[in-house]
Amino acid sequence: MAGPAALRTRCVVVGGGPAGMMAGLLLAKLGVEVVVVEKHGDFFRDFRGDTVHPSTLEVMAELGYLDDLLKVPHAKLRQGAATLNGTSIVVADFSRLPTRCGYIAIMPQWDFLSFIAEKAKAFPTFSLRMKTEATDLLWDGDRVAGIKAGTPEGELHIKADLVIGADGRHSIVRSQAGFQAVDFGAPIDVLWMRLHKGTESKEQALGYFDSGRFLILIDRGDYFQTGFVIPKGTLDELKAKGLQGLRDEMVRLAPLVKDLVPALTDWDQVKLLTVRIDRLPVWHREGLLCIGDCAHAMSPAGGVGVNYAIQDAVATANLLGRALKAGPVPAARLADVQARREFPVKLIQAIQLRIHRRMAASWNHPPLTHIPLPLRFIRSFPPARHLIGRFLGLGPRPEHWRPR
Repeated sequence: MAGPAALRTRCVVVGGGPAGMMAGLLLAKLGVEVVVVEKHGDFFRDFRGDTVHPSTLEVMAELGYLDDLLKVPHAKLRQGAATLNGTSIVVADFSRLPTRCGYIAIMPQWDFLSFIAEKAKAFPTFSLRMKTEATDLLWDGDRVAGIKAGTPEGELHIKADLVIGADGRHSIVRSQAGFQAVDFGAPIDVLWMRLHKGTESKEQALGYFDSGRFLILIDRGDYFQTGFVIPKGTLDELKAKGLQGLRDEMVRLAPLVKDLVPALTDWDQVKLLTVRIDRLPVWHREGLLCIGDCAHAMSPAGGVGVNYAIQDAVATANLLGRALKAGPVPAARLADVQARREFPVKLIQAIQLRIHRRMAASWNHPPLTHIPLPLRFIRSFPPARHLIGRFLGLGPRPEHWRPR
């Protein structure tokens, strides 16, 4: 009986999300033989982040891809606003960032990933294998030597000098490597749904909030991709009150959806996203590096998860790409990626946790009748909006395309 099919490559990237696809593209651009495996047959996921941040757009410009990327349909978010009781307050201004694009591009993630895939396929050292699901690791003693994967044709063994785990917060790579993430606890979950609105435009703020409740609307043309924050573990309680209770709460936060929520007629239209904030104490071992959500799962707060995943990929290619082209890289070199990226990750996760805890502390408070002091300060002091815009749009340590 024949054994599993096998192939050999310099690097195999597990996961075709933002971190994995960007890592594959950049390594291939440096001439590294790289295979990206993605368990799904396409990039279409309804509930993925749609934000392409100014720091990511700047990297695309450095690569020479920005003009082509901006031909992909997108919206431009130059300011982020929050709305309370009908009062809209600009909390983040991206227009003065020292980048080519002073805005966040709102672009369906499947379009962004498809764009990256097309650019990567131009390099002869790049290969993308869809419907290929990593199931285990290959070992050479204590060193990770590749992956086992399931495909429609049967089991496939991919031997590689480096495995990059980019398969998300439920990563098979990190579990099979014996890595255990530290869970910092997130007191919220998010309900995602579509609110069809037709093609007419409606004013959109970044979010609508009141006493721990938060609603976000992402304009996707003829519908809003809608996120509604709930206390963790309360979905069954919410269902017991009926869909009308959810519809009423959404309208209370954002009256503009009043004519849209009647289309929510079944709980099957509402999907639960379990929010998790965790981080690996160590992102690497001989032959293996974890990046993106595989190394540090983030909450949707601030919408920065995609950006940080891409920043990880840029740092990985900058620090490892040319050495990897020549052969295996030691664990000490892999540690350089964590040393570069860990501070920004720790900082944003600490801020996200603080935001969540403040939200949770106000769940049962009566509706707000005044604008909280921090928002009053931001509204009256424009430099604060620019500072927040810089922090969200670029992050504390933005990466640039500078391979060593």
